[in-house]
Order: sequence, then structure tokens, then C-alpha cells
Amino acid sequence: MYKGRETILLTWIALILIIIGALNWGLYGLFGVDLVAKLFGGPRSLVSRIIYTLIGISGLYTIIMLILRR
Repeated sequence: MYKGRETILLTWIALILIIIGALNWGLYGLFGVDLVAKLFGGPRSLVSRIIYTLIGISGLYTIIMLILRR
């Protein structure tokens, strides 16, 4: 199946955000450190919430791509 540049770019962005989310959860689980919150003004700051939302959307996008790939 042919994938356009936009799809490939979107997939890479989603994967990078998922990796950031996974590393953040790993740090939180091991050390109680929420790196996204520390870098962007706390877990309730607008920037942190946007990043968390983008990570969640990336997860949903990846699930959809895995289902459609079959």
C-alpha cells in the first residue's frame, strides 16, 4: 500500500510522541518524576496538558493505523 509523505510524517511524529510519553511514565513509575510537568510548569499548565493530549491522540492514531494495516 502506498503511503504519502504526509502519512509517513504523521506516523513519525506520533511515534516520537509515544516514546516521549513512555519515557515520561517510566520516569514517573521509577522515580516519581513527571519530566513533562517539570519542564513545562506543572501537570496542570496549558503546555503540559497540550503535550499530554497530543501523546494520547498519537496513541489513538497508532492503534487505528495498526488496525487498518491488517
